[in-house]
Amino acid sequence: MEEEKYIKRCIQLAKNGLCNVAPNPMVGAVIVYDGRIIGEGYHIRCGEAHAEVNAIRSVKDTSLLKRSTIYVSLEPCSHYGKTPPCADLIIEKQIPRIVIGCQDPFSEVSGRGIKKLREAGREVIVGMLEQECKQLIHRFITLNTLHRPYITLKWAESADHFIDKERTDGTPVVLSSPLSSMLVHKKRAENDAIMVGRRTAILDNPSLTVRNWYGKDPVRIVLDRRLSLPTSLHILDGNIATLIFTEKEHPSQHNLTYIKIDFTQDILPQIMNILFQRKIQSLLIEGGRQLLQTFINSNLWDEAFIEQCPTMLHSGVKAPEISNNFSYSVETHFGRTILHHIHENKLR
Repeated sequence: MEEEKYIKRCIQLAKNGLCNVAPNPMVGAVIVYDGRIIGEGYHIRCGEAHAEVNAIRSVKDTSLLKRSTIYVSLEPCSHYGKTPPCADLIIEKQIPRIVIGCQDPFSEVSGRGIKKLREAGREVIVGMLEQECKQLIHRFITLNTLHRPYITLKWAESADHFIDKERTDGTPVVLSSPLSSMLVHKKRAENDAIMVGRRTAILDNPSLTVRNWYGKDPVRIVLDRRLSLPTSLHILDGNIATLIFTEKEHPSQHNLTYIKIDFTQDILPQIMNILFQRKIQSLLIEGGRQLLQTFINSNLWDEAFIEQCPTMLHSGVKAPEISNNFSYSVETHFGRTILHHIHENKLR
């Protein structure tokens, strides 16, 4: 179908904003006159112009807008945020026809942009490639409907399903290859936050930064119930925004925010609520086994990437286990097998 082609182009454009638009959604827009694309744009960075604005700005002959159709992957906004409403701009420019991929789940928009456009006498079509457009913004939808970040689990395991040797010190067993490690850093760049447990922080002393890929460092999150983590650890160096969940009162410092929660209760709902309040849209869980398994057992995850390595360890720390009830696909990257689990959650 001809019109689906333009929505597909919107999706393609929108993906360019992956690492920069959160907590806003990725959005793409295309303007078509007489079967020809005369303008296109996407939301480049949070706080900057939205996709519709960039698409309209790209049109050289603005007189054509009065006879054009604008295709947009997500409902145009109708409220004043960091930028003016896109629905108002479309009305102002007298664009007569709007084709929308999916409705905005954000409570301040949901349906209002569509209503405003129709009340202004515009022809509005909603639901073009709706599922594809919803998948594009699955992180944004999760944050605004489930009130928690979109959660991705990640680990590498040996051929006999261990993630490390049993140890109290020393360096961890390296199971990822240099190239598959690059993919880990890509995932870090694509997520708003990254989380490890106390044991991983101590034994591995990870930096949790983006080094082998381009992009910003995620917010680091660590559990430290009794504030017993050594201050010499990389995660407490203050170089990057870090959240430390603890049961004790502790003043925050530069880039180190101590957040008191009740460890006698289930801590995950408390943490998820705090991350939602901070508009952290996506969370990558990197370990260790106990933390990963806790999220799995709590049914609190959306995707999992498991790198299977040919190395045999024969003993050590067992890899987390996901029930066979969850479907997965098998991907191959740089000669390594990756099991990609998709949680059949409430959004699908």
